[in-house]
Amino acid sequence: MHLAVTLGVATILVAGVAAAVVHSAGDSSVEQLRQDTEAIHALGVSGVQARVIEPDGQQSVATSGTADRNTGSPVNSDGYFRMASTSKTLVATVILQLEAEDGLSLDDTVDHWLPEVLQGNGNDGSRITIRQLLQHTSGIHDDLPGYTTPEEYYQQRHDLYEPEQLVARAVAHAPAFPPGEGWEYSNTGYVLLDMIIEKATGQPGHQEIDDRILRPLGLDQTRWMGTSPTLPQPHARAYQFFGPDSVVDVTDQIPVSENLSWVTTTSDENDFFRALLAGRLLPARQLDEMKQTVPVSAEVQQMWPDGRYGLGLVERPLSCGRTYWSHEGGDGGYITLNGVTDDGKRSAVVSMSEARGDTLEHIQQQTITASTLIDHALCAGGPSTP
Repeated sequence: MHLAVTLGVATILVAGVAAAVVHSAGDSSVEQLRQDTEAIHALGVSGVQARVIEPDGQQSVATSGTADRNTGSPVNSDGYFRMASTSKTLVATVILQLEAEDGLSLDDTVDHWLPEVLQGNGNDGSRITIRQLLQHTSGIHDDLPGYTTPEEYYQQRHDLYEPEQLVARAVAHAPAFPPGEGWEYSNTGYVLLDMIIEKATGQPGHQEIDDRILRPLGLDQTRWMGTSPTLPQPHARAYQFFGPDSVVDVTDQIPVSENLSWVTTTSDENDFFRALLAGRLLPARQLDEMKQTVPVSAEVQQMWPDGRYGLGLVERPLSCGRTYWSHEGGDGGYITLNGVTDDGKRSAVVSMSEARGDTLEHIQQQTITASTLIDHALCAGGPSTP
């Protein structure tokens, strides 16, 4: 819990930090992107890469910091990173495609697809719907394993869990609230959605994502890594800041849940969100359902001021008017924020290869500074118009 009209590459040395910029937009937009990546690095984040795509398809890229604290090597603007919770939007897209094909209904209960999987301690799969899983209104308690100290990281980094084990951890607790009567972020809900996809199609969720989204869009840099503890090359090393004098390289680890075992690039992540919001992946009715939002919890409001949650998609306001759509992700030292305008024409992704998660203040600083980059990038074309 980132100067010419023709496409080119320049290397700029600023305050001792190498910042490579690929620029194709106006000078002011490129300079703003460069400043925003450096603002994130200035917080203490090891490496930052950001990519903005304009309505005409032209791109601007900026990097700051280092990909490796030991060698000082520069950040690669095409580097892979763990997608983490951004993959929830992939899962939600497949579910809505299945609904469009009458393969399932959003009003189906968990029990309809997974009988007796969600039972005990007040949990009742006959009362929780697929829609509630998608929008985090199921009330299912989240109890995914995780580390909070360097020692826990080294002990747990290669632990493997089956989906059923993760669900069992959740149902060992009473629900946070009755289904539909609150909002609480639940990774376990998306573990269940992955299980439902497999039950409905006969194929694992990652295979359906590949067949239905990645291959049709040509997103060959978005890959399911299974139980691999590594990433494809090139990639920045990932770091976790546990406090002063305690920065640990956490690149080597297995994601706690298989449905989080995705890697991608800023290019692919931009292309996915642009295709989704442009209506290339879902019929109009399903995309509209995805964008029907509910308020998030007060705690999450601190990270997403005035944000709302749809079906695997977050709606956030822009300073220049209207809103944008996104789904950030954070896992194993990689923190990524993204955003796309409602028409899918302007998008931005910023990926950071260090998580400053030791205090709420540091978490908020990192999230707010990265959110500012997204806001500047999406507002670069001027105020939104209806």
